[in-house]
Amino acid sequence: MNVTHANFAGLDLLASAVLLIDDGQAIRYLNPAGENLLAVSSRSVVGKRLGEVCQCSSTLQAAIDNGLHNNWGYTGQNISLGRADGETLHLNCTVTPLRPDIAAGMRLLLELQPIDHHLAATREERLLEQQQANRELIRNLAHEIKNPLGGIRGAAQLLEHELGNPSLKEYTQVIIKEADRLQDLMQRLLTPHRAMLPTTVNIHEILERVRSLLTAEFAEGLRVRRDYDTSLPELVGDREQLIQAVLNIARNAAQAMAGQGEIVLRTRALRQVTLAKKRYRLAMEIKVIDNGPGIPDDIRERMFYPLVSGREGGNGLGLTIAQNFIQHHQGSIDCHSRPGQTVFTLRLPVEPA
Repeated sequence: MNVTHANFAGLDLLASAVLLIDDGQAIRYLNPAGENLLAVSSRSVVGKRLGEVCQCSSTLQAAIDNGLHNNWGYTGQNISLGRADGETLHLNCTVTPLRPDIAAGMRLLLELQPIDHHLAATREERLLEQQQANRELIRNLAHEIKNPLGGIRGAAQLLEHELGNPSLKEYTQVIIKEADRLQDLMQRLLTPHRAMLPTTVNIHEILERVRSLLTAEFAEGLRVRRDYDTSLPELVGDREQLIQAVLNIARNAAQAMAGQGEIVLRTRALRQVTLAKKRYRLAMEIKVIDNGPGIPDDIRERMFYPLVSGREGGNGLGLTIAQNFIQHHQGSIDCHSRPGQTVFTLRLPVEPA
């Protein structure tokens, strides 16, 4: 049966992953949410046996066998399923036998829901609220600090002109330089609030720009590898903000590895995803993957907050600015890290909500 059959067109809109399999456990249909969950395309897996696409746990396999042989339904929680890329998913699963008159040749409907989906959505909402409050606090604080800094710098300059002893000017220069450094920091705290300048952009041109900047800055020892889905369409966004967002993340990774290691820039298409409480038919996923030491546990939950840095000499603004710019585009950013691999995932909508 054609996967675009009208009987199943509504399944394309579901947020849950849905698979239809036949008597031989071959996949006959996979909806967009299933493509995202299993990290495969429907075109590449339709016709293949389920066991060739993913590794079912013994519990799930038994439920599928019972559904095929005994026409039994099944609902289970916290069922493990191994994806082809090696990642293990934990799911709530429903197996529903189908009547022959509903779907000729299709015997079972499998509905898969990641158990961490609702937890992640709740956590994202809580973090967004807290980060918005933090940004307002930091912005107001930056304004309050910036004004007296100008007065301190001006007074130091006047004092320098009045001092007769040239050796004392060394101290006024310290005041002036430190005031300039703090003013620059305050300006960077305020910069993310500038208005967007949207235009049509190609995400791969942006990533190539980031790649060229990285290879120039870390000319020896750093390898930047591409893994692009070249079929991705263009999107509307602020080119400079997107470059800065990806560059901040990738540069942090390169600095964490001391310029010695590998960074992978990966793009993929996503369909039927929810970003910032809105549902989009099409979105894109950009991953920045490095094989460095990982993010320290003590800052992992706070790494997007302003002035939090795991690197000596860092100002802790790179990830904050990146997150602000991605949120300007109605997207999301998250991170999973362990020693040997850190993955930053950026998701951006392509089509209107």
